[in-house]
Amino acid sequence: MKLNFTSNTAEDTEFVHVYANEPEEQGSFYTISRSIQKKSFQFFLKRAFDIWVASILIILFAPILITVALLIKLTSKGPILYSNDRVGYGGINFKCHKFRSMVTDHSVKHNDHKRHIESAEKGVLHKDKNDSRITWIGKIIRKTSIDELPQLFNVLFGDMSIVGPRPLVPFMLVPYPEFKEVRCLVRPGITGLWQIRDRENNTSAEFMIEHDTEYIEDYTFLLDMKILMQTPVVVLSGKGAY
Repeated sequence: MKLNFTSNTAEDTEFVHVYANEPEEQGSFYTISRSIQKKSFQFFLKRAFDIWVASILIILFAPILITVALLIKLTSKGPILYSNDRVGYGGINFKCHKFRSMVTDHSVKHNDHKRHIESAEKGVLHKDKNDSRITWIGKIIRKTSIDELPQLFNVLFGDMSIVGPRPLVPFMLVPYPEFKEVRCLVRPGITGLWQIRDRENNTSAEFMIEHDTEYIEDYTFLLDMKILMQTPVVVLSGKGAY
C-alpha cells in the first residue's frame, strides 16, 4: 500500500509517499488503528515493561541525574530542566522534560534564536552544531544524550514509552496532518526505529514518516526489544546528537 501524507507548507503542497505492506484499497489510518487494536496484549506488555525499566533506570542513573542537575544549576542561570510541549498519544500535548542545555536569555544570542523562530514557522527545527546558545555542559550532555534522561519520568508518568516515535514539537507536525494522526496512535519514545536508522536527519518530520509508519504498522513487542539492543551503539556513536 502506498501511503500519501500531504505536506501543507506555506510555500507549496507536496505529497510524501511511503510504501507499506497492506492492500491498496484500505485506508492507512483505519488499517493501522485496527491493527493496533488487535495487539492490545502486546501494548499491555509494552506499558508494563516501560514502568519496570523506567523505574530501574531512574535508580541506576540517580548519581548522573543529580550530578548533571548540580552542574547546570551552578554554571548558568535558569531552571535545571527544559520542559516544552510535545505531541503525545491521542494528539494530546504534554510537557517533555530534558536537562536544559542552552542559555535562558536568548536576547544575548539573538541571531541563533531568530533563525530558530524563522525555521519553526516553516515546520523545521533549527539545529546547529555551533549554536551559540548551547552551554559548555549542554554540549556534553547533548553529545552523550544524557540531556534526555529526565524523559524517564515522562515514561513513568505515561506520557511516553521507552520505544516509540520521537516526541516532536507541535509545529513540526503542522505540515503533515495525516501523518500526525497515524503517529498519535502510540506513545512517543525515548528511542525508536527512526533514532537507530536515520538520527542525523532530525530537523523535519518528513525524515521520520517512513520509519515511524513502519514501526506503528508492524509493531510487536519483539520489535521494541530489537530496537533497544541497537540503541546503545547509536548513542555511543554520537551521530545526530548536538
